[in-house]
Amino acid sequence: MKTDNVEYSTFSGWVDPPGDVRPALAEDLTCGTVVVGGGINGMSTALRLTERGHDVVLLEAEFCGHGSSSRNAGQLAGAPGGDLQLLNLLSRKKMPGMMRLAEHAARHVEDFIAKHDIDCDYEATGNAFAAVSRGQMGRVRRVAKIVTRSGGHVEVGTSEELGIPRGFVGGLREVVGGMMNPGKFSLGMRRVLLGSSARVFERTKVTDVTRDGAQVVLTTPGGRVRADRVVLATNAFAGEWCITPRHLSVPIYVAEVETEPIDPARLAALGWTSRMGLVTQHAIMENYRLTPRNTIVFGVRRLERGTGYPLPERTPDPALVEELAGAFDTRFPALADLAIDRAWGGWIAITSSWLPLAGRIGDNIYYSIACNGHGLAQAPYVGTLIADAIIDGERHDDLQTLWMAKPKFPRPMMMGPLGLRTIWAVDRFNDLINGSRRNARRGASVAAVR
Repeated sequence: MKTDNVEYSTFSGWVDPPGDVRPALAEDLTCGTVVVGGGINGMSTALRLTERGHDVVLLEAEFCGHGSSSRNAGQLAGAPGGDLQLLNLLSRKKMPGMMRLAEHAARHVEDFIAKHDIDCDYEATGNAFAAVSRGQMGRVRRVAKIVTRSGGHVEVGTSEELGIPRGFVGGLREVVGGMMNPGKFSLGMRRVLLGSSARVFERTKVTDVTRDGAQVVLTTPGGRVRADRVVLATNAFAGEWCITPRHLSVPIYVAEVETEPIDPARLAALGWTSRMGLVTQHAIMENYRLTPRNTIVFGVRRLERGTGYPLPERTPDPALVEELAGAFDTRFPALADLAIDRAWGGWIAITSSWLPLAGRIGDNIYYSIACNGHGLAQAPYVGTLIADAIIDGERHDDLQTLWMAKPKFPRPMMMGPLGLRTIWAVDRFNDLINGSRRNARRGASVAAVR
């Protein structure tokens, strides 16, 4: 695969930034609730609160939708994130609730898209846990049993049965969920938010969060906001303030790249008739998906931990782009002559348990981390549930599933540079011995004959 003329972006490759960025806060305000963070989590919280007649201020350091909300692969997942075998081992009693939450979250986003007529190229295809080898296929079958036992809806099949590229052995289809352009989705949500009664201030970085009696005071370069309560919806950026619970999450940088446009006939020859997004069963996944512009977006494969706050705005490491290109050549040998057109990335939050979390510090500071790779579905839903909990004074069963009674979290294991490098090395060793390259070539040959 060619990587000579890659366009590296500090923003998303899905859309351009909005041209109507709102002015920064330039005065002192008071409100009922202030939401910090204008991603799909924070925007959903603010929207729900305004829908229910609440007084809301939202503060965003850049512009709404600037972070991982618009930079991901666009896979609306209908199952929990993380290693489901490990989660089942460590948190088996929670799995039915997590499964219910995941499917409800995907349905919630689908309903939001329809209600607000958001043009984000959504396709309700489901997504596939794709196996590159017989060993990964065994893992898929074990995961399918866990998901089914927990009340989820999945289908297991060969690549031909699932309608995914013949270079994969087979996989598991999440029946709920699908594919979208996440940039269009996040900017569509931003449009809805700006049309609401919420007071939205972009380019407004919160520099401090403190208590003053029964209220919370948020300091910014241009003014302060005094509120009865605050919702921290800042994903990977929450660690910038002392008030954030220790070890709440780890900031991780992940990258996505996109191919040049591909001849439709060559795409058709792959056998990717379902158009489902693919997630491989490596410890650190590879994801692949088709787009309406006849390209393939793919990424992750390596996790890079942030070393301190504030997290820097950056572009993907060219060495990682080269590595992703090599992985693409292995999975899609018939397309190895293609070029990568663009590369982008962003910061996400990974919790020590690999489960989404929500909770409250004292009586009036709410927080949530609903990412772990599946935030596109879960973050808007959890944000909405937190808003309802603020108004109603009680928590929905799905919010209760991830609610933390005390904001205390263990130090994340294996999430340091050495641990992440070890996990990556295990994946690469397995790729050397599992026959995935041979499987891909054999599958591509069969597809070409047909």
